[in-house]
Amino acid sequence: MFADNTLTPREAVRLCALGTIARGARRYSDLAASVRHFITRLTGPSLDLLGSSMELLRHEGLMEPVDGEGMEDDALLAITEGGKTEFIRLMTANLRASSDLSRLVTALKFRFLDLLPLEQRAMQADLLLETAETELARLLDLRAASRDEGVTMRDWLIHEISIAESRLAWLEDFSSRQGMTLDEA
Repeated sequence: MFADNTLTPREAVRLCALGTIARGARRYSDLAASVRHFITRLTGPSLDLLGSSMELLRHEGLMEPVDGEGMEDDALLAITEGGKTEFIRLMTANLRASSDLSRLVTALKFRFLDLLPLEQRAMQADLLLETAETELARLLDLRAASRDEGVTMRDWLIHEISIAESRLAWLEDFSSRQGMTLDEA
């Protein structure tokens, strides 16, 4: 993890793989294809993200073959107790302000949110709301400091603020529909 307790690209890939098999055992080839498909649809092709080996997850004891010997025979893989612990650690990491990696981590949190216990889901919903609020505050501050920057900067900021406000409203609605505020958990 980075110093601010946010995921590195490698850890985002680990989260995707562990969350995928936490839903149920998968063949190695299917798991690798699923991880590659999900990540490249959000970030585009990236050797930094896709260079991680599924074999390493098995070697670390985070997943294990249910049948067969290993990856070379397209074993059916299942998550281990250690893998479940690592999944929870990765799922509950902080979020950074907007970036391709934070977009991927946010998508992974939504993809696997239902796998967390209710209290941790509530904490993640609050974290997502807090991150959106922080991003909006930064944009509003930039707009105030950029009043003399010209019309194109102003127009871009209006657009970005609109997106941030929409995201925040959506997250507030999502959280309330899920009954997932920390106070209610």
